[in-house]
Amino acid sequence: MTKLVHMLLAAGVALASALPAASANAFTAGSAGMPDVASTDIVRVAQQKPVAQKYHRRMVRLVTDEPPGTIIVDTNNKFLYLVESKNRAIRYGIGVGREGFGWSGVVKVGRKAEWPGWTPPPEMVIRERKKGRILPPYMEGGINNPLGARALYLYSKAGNDTAFRIHGTNEPWSIGLNMSSGCIRMMNKDVEHLYERANLGAKVVVVGPGNKQGKVSYDDRGVDVLRTIFGSFGG
Repeated sequence: MTKLVHMLLAAGVALASALPAASANAFTAGSAGMPDVASTDIVRVAQQKPVAQKYHRRMVRLVTDEPPGTIIVDTNNKFLYLVESKNRAIRYGIGVGREGFGWSGVVKVGRKAEWPGWTPPPEMVIRERKKGRILPPYMEGGINNPLGARALYLYSKAGNDTAFRIHGTNEPWSIGLNMSSGCIRMMNKDVEHLYERANLGAKVVVVGPGNKQGKVSYDDRGVDVLRTIFGSFGG
């Protein structure tokens, strides 16, 4: 018994000595304020619950007339689709606007950013101040930033910034929920995946309250089993 206790204590000391170095590397900022991390596989101790399996990234059979490269955001069912062809798409789970903050329409990807900084909108600053929460005027990009690892900035057809984004999140447990102020949240690994595939200028159809997206046809017929078995997500 004494020998076992000594072995456990030794293992604990070794683990404790290794953790500070790992934490320091994970949180060290790189050039231009970007985190010096190889990926976003960072386990947050405070994560409240795992993301439901149905919101994990999937290759699906999506019947749609939208051209390849189009992004369809189904805020009602909490899914985002990247159209690959007439019958194929990549489906991602998302978090969307809470009650009163949902929206719909047809926009486009006007800008993309890695580890974006965040400037809270004035109306959000005022709203949160009334709740006793003081927001910073600006927050540098990083793993604690609400925009997460990547952001796709949504612009109107006329080229104006809508103030809505498709972005990562440091609260992955919020995927599948109505919690945001209108932006579309994704798990960091998923928004990185989408970021590499979505082009500037890509059409984004947001299906939601008000149905301002107009007529859009898409039919999710479930996981594409053959592609899942024999294909590749490429990351």
